[in-house]
Amino acid sequence: MAFSGRRKSIAVFITLGALLVALAVTLNVGWIVLNWRTGVLLVFGVLFFGVIIAGVVLNTIFLVREIRRNEQHDTFINAVTHELKTPVASIRLYLETLQTREIDEEKRQHFYGIMLADSNRLLHTIEQVLRAGKAPSRHLLHRSRIDLCAVVRECLELARLRHHLPAEALQYKESLTPHQSAVVVGDDDDLKAAILNLIDNAIKYSGPEVRVVVELATLEGGRVAIRVKDRGVGISAAELKRIFRRFYRVPGTVAMRVKGTGLGLFIVRSIAKKHGGKAFAESDGAGHGSTFTLLLPLAPRQ
Repeated sequence: MAFSGRRKSIAVFITLGALLVALAVTLNVGWIVLNWRTGVLLVFGVLFFGVIIAGVVLNTIFLVREIRRNEQHDTFINAVTHELKTPVASIRLYLETLQTREIDEEKRQHFYGIMLADSNRLLHTIEQVLRAGKAPSRHLLHRSRIDLCAVVRECLELARLRHHLPAEALQYKESLTPHQSAVVVGDDDDLKAAILNLIDNAIKYSGPEVRVVVELATLEGGRVAIRVKDRGVGISAAELKRIFRRFYRVPGTVAMRVKGTGLGLFIVRSIAKKHGGKAFAESDGAGHGSTFTLLLPLAPRQ
């Protein structure tokens, strides 16, 4: 209901802005016709007309952007609230069950496993929010030489365990030039977070049958690329540049069913920039899967 109300507000302000522009044009044209002989007044009239039109257009643009920003902020708050409350409620329920009932050892261990998974989900959400708060900083606090081959393999195994996937669901490929290692200089925790976010994103939007390929390749110009390919819902051309914005989630029934905070890809791009690289997405459209690429500069040889 809140979103539809905001959309109506956007339509109202756009219509109002268009009417004001039309009115200003009409008045200015009429004024010119009536006072065409007075050249000085004509010049000033045209200048003032341009200023008024520019002010109306800018005001409408900023107003629409603010409404959309508030809408995204509310979506983020709702998503984070859900992501925090759901595991907490689940853990509380199982703890109350263990406290009030006699449970056999097998079921007790099953409950422990569920509570541990919910705790990990809760910790992941908190880490995402905290990392997004630190994302605007462009300074690397911890620099070290990192072998991306080992990091990508570690992230794949962690994602496989987190999502309870079979071995064939996540595939790993290497395309390294001879005598070239995929070593970069950066923050180990940040790079793991970026790669994990890309893999998690691909898994979430793959649908019931997960088939994700993670490729590590060295490129010309001293760069290395981590490509995460899925066969999921795909992304329209209009959304490809927007999905890396903070709080942004692709509109649509399928996307809205996927749990998330709208921070994952924003964190990926922020980490890429912090390491002197970039992140971008490619897709042939809805239903044709997506490819997300993280480009990083290779470390100089020691």
